[in-house]
Amino acid sequence: MEGNRMFTIEDAMTRPLFAQAEVIGGIRGTKNYVRWVHVLESSNFESLIHGEEMILTTGMQFHHHLATALEFMENLIQKKAACLCIELGDFFQQIPAEMIELANRHNFPLIIFKETVRFVDITLDLHSLIINHHHRMLQELESISREFNRLTLTSQGTTKVLQLLHQSTHHQVIYLQLQGKPSFFPALSPDKQRPLLDFFAAFNESIDGVQHDTAPYFREYQQQTIVLKPVGALDQTWAYIMLICPHKPQEYDCLLLDSASLSIAQELLRTRYMEERKLFSENLWVEELIYGRIEDEHRLKSLIGPDFAAMNELPYRVCLIEIENPQDVKWNSSENEWESITFHLSLALRSIFEKYLFHPLITLKNNRLTVIALDQQAKMPAKPRLQQALQSLQHIHADDKLKHLKLIIGVSKSGHHLKNVSASYQEAVQALSLYSCSDSTLLFYEELGVFQLLLSLNDGKTLQTFIRNYLGPLIDHDQSKGSELLLTLRVYLDHDGSKQIAAQKLFIVRQSLYYRLDKITELLGEDYMSPENRISIQVALRAYQFLYPEKMTVPNAHSSHV
Repeated sequence: MEGNRMFTIEDAMTRPLFAQAEVIGGIRGTKNYVRWVHVLESSNFESLIHGEEMILTTGMQFHHHLATALEFMENLIQKKAACLCIELGDFFQQIPAEMIELANRHNFPLIIFKETVRFVDITLDLHSLIINHHHRMLQELESISREFNRLTLTSQGTTKVLQLLHQSTHHQVIYLQLQGKPSFFPALSPDKQRPLLDFFAAFNESIDGVQHDTAPYFREYQQQTIVLKPVGALDQTWAYIMLICPHKPQEYDCLLLDSASLSIAQELLRTRYMEERKLFSENLWVEELIYGRIEDEHRLKSLIGPDFAAMNELPYRVCLIEIENPQDVKWNSSENEWESITFHLSLALRSIFEKYLFHPLITLKNNRLTVIALDQQAKMPAKPRLQQALQSLQHIHADDKLKHLKLIIGVSKSGHHLKNVSASYQEAVQALSLYSCSDSTLLFYEELGVFQLLLSLNDGKTLQTFIRNYLGPLIDHDQSKGSELLLTLRVYLDHDGSKQIAAQKLFIVRQSLYYRLDKITELLGEDYMSPENRISIQVALRAYQFLYPEKMTVPNAHSSHV
């Protein structure tokens, strides 16, 4: 038995205690793995075995009825036991043909002991072998894993790791980058590559949109088993390792595959980290661009270089991403750790945006990341993809450095030509500024509605005058009486005058709402719900909410004064 191979029935048959044993059925299954040996004399064993056990029995519980014996075997097959060993003697003088036929049909080894054997000796012998083999396997696995890690610190580390994975498993290995060319270990001719690449393309399409994790995928392919192991970090998959096994993959193979993928992921993360550092230093001009300090297109072209023409034609949106709780994060972090956190956020952002076909230009200042998201796939609607990307960023949990961050995001309208980025940046700033007035942490400028107009009128006087003209009596009443007439009116109008919904949202009884509405009518006049007045009042309420968001917050549950 090789050191890296699981213990099989074939191995057990070579032991001295099996000298008088014979496989009389299901001989094609003798390569089945044996994880443990179990003596079983009861026909009710559903909770006693877990799979891949060698079952030893005298048959005392089922020898008198053939139907009971067949049912016993069928249950073992269903539970994926490794084999059944029966001792001939008091209970079985010979094995019925029906049991042999069932074993052959399912390739389920049926073994007989022609002479009396001590089951305790068999279990002791095989358990010692299995445990010792498992120990050697873990030692070898640890040694190879250390070598994987060492190889990633050398040139062409990924290639060397994959070569060692092939040498250790003796299986065909294929490395499939989501953005890049595939690699084959050992090399395959083009006619053999094509079916495998088509298989992977179909697999990748079948899981499109599914949240990737680190668990391997198992697929059947031309009487072989293919194991597809995702390689990535920061909640993103960057590549897959494909292992083609001529039989069911062994635990050892899967553990080696896990170790190799982790080593490659660490190398990819280091590479991306260094690339991000380089991009940060090269993209200093992004900050000048968003603040409107670059107005000359020729200067912009010289800063960007040969990619300018292509980039300048791409539609874009500016995303302003603010860490809402920077003090909480900084409180538990040193200055270097805080820099690492923001840097990991940038790294995760780039990976996510690229996944959704955006090229991000990123600049960081204090607790804000500004991203010019260039759309590289104009044929597909941009906004849904960008929304998915930003929501993925907000809910990233895989990286310990990022899981405590709370992000709020303002997004501009779609823009064209990079020289106009500063105007888009201002739209993103305005969208972000309305977070206190919104229930959402992701705000698109075009969805701000009347707030777009209010933002332009916020000169310190215009809005105040407009608000006083339409809501003055309610403001004075709330201030002097401690009532909530402004909030009541906002909720009432926001739900199209539905008294039932308004009362539910305000957590008050219907009678209290009626009292408040009567008071509002008394203060604003009988015609406040006429179309012209209603529009003006609703705009004034939005303006008041914009200036004093804390006073217009809908309660979760509380008792209000009336």
